[in-house]
Amino acid sequence: MLAITDLLVIAWATFGAQVVRFGAEGRTDVAASAESFTLSYTTFSAALTVIWWLTLRLHGAYDAHILGHGAAEYRIIGTTSLRVFAGVAMLAFALQVDVARGYILLALPAGILGLWAARRVWRKWLGGRRTAGELSHDVLVVGHAAAVGELVEVFASVPEAGYRVIGACSSTTESAIHGVSVLGTEREAGRVAIDLGVDVVACSSTHGLGVAGLRRLGWSLEGSDIDLVVSPGLTEIAGPRVLTRPVAGLPLLHVEAPKFTGPRLALKSVIDWVGALLLLVVFSPLMLVVAAVIKLSDGGPVFFRQQRVGLDGEIFRMTKFRSMVVDAEERLEELRARHAGAEERGVLFKMEDDPRVTPFGRFIRRYSIDELPQLFDVLAGKMSLVGPRPPLPHEVSQYGDDVRRRLLVKPGMTGLWQINGRSDLTWDESVRFDLYYVENWSVAQDLLILWRTLAAVIRKEGAY
Repeated sequence: MLAITDLLVIAWATFGAQVVRFGAEGRTDVAASAESFTLSYTTFSAALTVIWWLTLRLHGAYDAHILGHGAAEYRIIGTTSLRVFAGVAMLAFALQVDVARGYILLALPAGILGLWAARRVWRKWLGGRRTAGELSHDVLVVGHAAAVGELVEVFASVPEAGYRVIGACSSTTESAIHGVSVLGTEREAGRVAIDLGVDVVACSSTHGLGVAGLRRLGWSLEGSDIDLVVSPGLTEIAGPRVLTRPVAGLPLLHVEAPKFTGPRLALKSVIDWVGALLLLVVFSPLMLVVAAVIKLSDGGPVFFRQQRVGLDGEIFRMTKFRSMVVDAEERLEELRARHAGAEERGVLFKMEDDPRVTPFGRFIRRYSIDELPQLFDVLAGKMSLVGPRPPLPHEVSQYGDDVRRRLLVKPGMTGLWQINGRSDLTWDESVRFDLYYVENWSVAQDLLILWRTLAAVIRKEGAY
């Protein structure tokens, strides 16, 4: 169904570009230098549709292992589409065929955006089915008990990825690990996997098989259509930073260091500045209305400015619409003492029913409208549209060395923490998402986060 949807989207993009550029009864032939060579745009659009769709398939766009989770699907669509049109341009130049530039400029972005939107719709459908326990890969986890428990938790935390653990093989005296039955030892994993008919055997980073045992496990699964995946134990590191390079028959994992300089950072800065400026223009009427309501409600200040810690530990004053009573800061310690331990999340203090929040403040918080003035901080270069949550100075004073890596990039108006639970996250979850972003940030991921932020704001989950 996904392949059929993609074919229809591509046909819509190519033939739609033809109609928009030339009209229903407009120019129909592709110009060529040789008078004997003619090609109708209808034929050209049909050929481009088939080539584009087949190239997506050849690049693994329908591989079951990438469907439903991660950015690989979207990355394949973008790179494949650009390669197809680059190939068309080179072929047209070689054959001296004049393809209308307006046609290309319409078909390419329409096709990419249409394919992305179709993927998003199908991903939501697939994620819902997988969360309900359907359309998932049955997984047998192999390794030491502690490592098996970690893998079980990881797979359970992202059901939309499609990995459903149904058993484990571990050299332990326990009959179950995190609710998953232990069905044998690590060396019996091949036999157990075939008997159960699982789809995937997932070997944890620590196991008692050794190199030879892991190789024999792979041999035992040959011809069974069971995939073997191995967790390298490299936490918080995404695939693009991990490269496999064989040396004398030995596969070595090369882990690239995260980069915080260069052209990608310059492009991110340009996107931040242009995006913040456009958003300010779009939301300026709403911001004026919100400012007027806040001022008229109690006569207090419109904005709330607070010291936050930015890039490399630099202190700056972050601006938000005031959503609390005027003396909210003075009442903070009283609330901490009254609710000691109840609402603490690590070094954070959050209350779902904070009495300091005004009725109108609760409304603008629910839709993240109170954060719109941070666009001025983005224009000033203190923040980014996407990044880790901007921390308070007293929070940073309690950071360990690993958590301080959050300060290697600018804090953001939104980020992985925003689209994965917002205020409902525990402190450890918030740190994990922020560190993952710092270690693996990219412009493509930023654009995806911005897109998903809209859905997170509409759902209003974790906003208080």
